[in-house]
Amino acid sequence: MVHPEVRRLAVAWWAALASASAASHSIAAQSSDAFPCHSPKARFLGAQATLIGQSLRPFSAEYSGAHSLTSAGDQQLSQSYGVYGGACIVAGLAVYVDVEMVRGAGIGRTLGLAGITNGDVLRAGSVDLGTGPYFARYFLRYTIPLSSKSEDTLTAAPDQLAGHVSSRRIEITAGRLALTDLLDLNRYANSTRSQFYDWVLFNDGAWDYAADTRGYSTGLAVAWVNPTWVLRVASFMMPTMANGNVFDTDIANARGDNVELTLALPHESVLRILAYVNHGRMGIYSDAIATGIANDTTPNIVADDAPGRVKYGFAVNGDVPLADSGETGAFGRIGWNDGKTESFVFTEQDSHLSLGFQLSGRHWRRHDDAWAIAFVTGGISQDHRAYLAAGGLGFLLGDGALNYGRENILETYYRATFWSHVIVSPDFMYIVNPGYNRARGPAVVFGLRLNVHT
Repeated sequence: MVHPEVRRLAVAWWAALASASAASHSIAAQSSDAFPCHSPKARFLGAQATLIGQSLRPFSAEYSGAHSLTSAGDQQLSQSYGVYGGACIVAGLAVYVDVEMVRGAGIGRTLGLAGITNGDVLRAGSVDLGTGPYFARYFLRYTIPLSSKSEDTLTAAPDQLAGHVSSRRIEITAGRLALTDLLDLNRYANSTRSQFYDWVLFNDGAWDYAADTRGYSTGLAVAWVNPTWVLRVASFMMPTMANGNVFDTDIANARGDNVELTLALPHESVLRILAYVNHGRMGIYSDAIATGIANDTTPNIVADDAPGRVKYGFAVNGDVPLADSGETGAFGRIGWNDGKTESFVFTEQDSHLSLGFQLSGRHWRRHDDAWAIAFVTGGISQDHRAYLAAGGLGFLLGDGALNYGRENILETYYRATFWSHVIVSPDFMYIVNPGYNRARGPAVVFGLRLNVHT
């Protein structure tokens, strides 16, 4: 039986979209170019392969726990492969399908850090996801032009068909994809396959976005696009447990609701303001601690999970082109969440601040190269600290105790491009207080990435 709240929401969405669709066809009748695609046509949109090797050097640690970063050091190689395609079904309606495969592991079993050092690997999941190919994305996108003029040109790319489109339009996206495909984008810090390796540098660590273990979810997103601003609203399914791969079908009590306003500023700068509210079967840190004290046991956040719990937060994200047609520029992110309910999906971080800079290789006659450097500092709430200090385990962290300090990461890489399709990127990270623990580290990680793409 469909929950009345869900039914009312669906009816409201349907009425709004039907009205907008009727208006779009009226506009389209004035210009056949109003839609980005016009007739059934399938397209190969690209393929990629990425290999990332990382070496964690041994570091000092006063103690270690079940979810600690490996202080003895570690070396790992990850592999990711992807093939991307799309097709126009009817005017304005396109379907996209991506197949990916991920193999290998992150250093330290992908545990012991909020800022995991390799964004291409899977976290230690609740189930064995295997190493074979899988459907990463399969979704529909319907574009509703709000003007008869086609001012914007879309180039072919993964999850984007080439074509012309109105600069004033509504985009409706529905199906399986990653919220990070749509929100918290950034020109200089957005892809682990060509930019920063670290999780909390290509996304805001305090944004606990709805996703499964691989980072994908199923939902609906609507964008109102204008030349100087874009408003996006998205609601996606939440997993049944932290870092889980099974989604909760009780949509009334389990979903991630997001809204983001993107503003175009002078000199091609961009500012994005994001707010989110997660509903799900989550635990509350203070309740887990109280139960542990009452029973004289180690607190267990999973045992406190209950439906209908809420977690909310915000993120602000900007990029500023400075020179070289935007290839030299700076970026920054700041984020916060309430930190009362358990970290559930992305990583264990309740506050976030990152700043970075990219310099174009044009200055040394390597026009397609770039050098970049960034610093990120993350923290956790008082309740989250108390839980870890009492020996509790999160899905990424848990040293058995905690001498709290903010987790600080400095990362720098060089991106060398060859023949337009091959990228080689050496990388260096310096991590202070891994897992927010002053009793451990600092840790040093060297990396090398090879990316081949069409």
